[in-house]
Amino acid sequence: RKLCDSVAAKLEGKVLGTFDTVAATVKSTLTESLVQILSPKRRVDILRDCMETQKKGRSYVMAFCGVNGVGKSTNLAKICFWLIENNMRVLIAACDTFRAGAVEQLRTHVKHLNALHPPERHGGKLMVQLYEKGYGKDAAGIALEAIKFANDMNFDIVLIDTAGRMQDNEPLMRALAKLIKVNEPDLVLFVGEALVGNEAVDQLVKFNQALADYSASTNPHLIDGIVLTKFDTIDDKVCPTLTICIKHYLVLFCRSELLFL
Repeated sequence: RKLCDSVAAKLEGKVLGTFDTVAATVKSTLTESLVQILSPKRRVDILRDCMETQKKGRSYVMAFCGVNGVGKSTNLAKICFWLIENNMRVLIAACDTFRAGAVEQLRTHVKHLNALHPPERHGGKLMVQLYEKGYGKDAAGIALEAIKFANDMNFDIVLIDTAGRMQDNEPLMRALAKLIKVNEPDLVLFVGEALVGNEAVDQLVKFNQALADYSASTNPHLIDGIVLTKFDTIDDKVCPTLTICIKHYLVLFCRSELLFL
């Protein structure tokens, strides 16, 4: 509706030139409106921010959250690959202590990443490492230990993998709010599927609301940006992206499942 209103407002009273057609004018106006809606209202430069935190003598921290099965761990590994390509040393914190196989999945990703970027190519430095404490432990505590370890070992970035949870599961949402409040990550990313359409928007809004309700803070850290997965499955159906941008959320990554990055 907002897109239609924007196009209508731009077309109202517009005078067509001699060689202009109605179809071409509507198309160009639609393009202009789409660019305006999709243009971010604020800027997030992860690599630049990481360098700034390095100057302060600490690691940059990113936390990933979302519902079950959207590809948090897989897309965390893809983003990790991008960071390594930019010569960043990464520590992955295995804070999904609930799902069977979650830690083993991250081990496999780390093994593959180190095979793609062996220490020999980076002056003998191991570019990615996994910090794990097994299952059944407090995720917030593991993340806190991982961040301390990263600072001590001079890692550039910490990527915190969390358990998948539904937005209406109060105990798990309280646990996520605790993890974010205790560890104060620099960036909190929500991982959502483009495939589910506007359901992803509903999940995002409810996640943010739950973080605000359960953080027990007057200024809670809410979601900073979105990783939109399975983007290659939606063809020209861009409604979720448009709705997310209209609601002033920042889409930082759009991921294809067919490529490693």
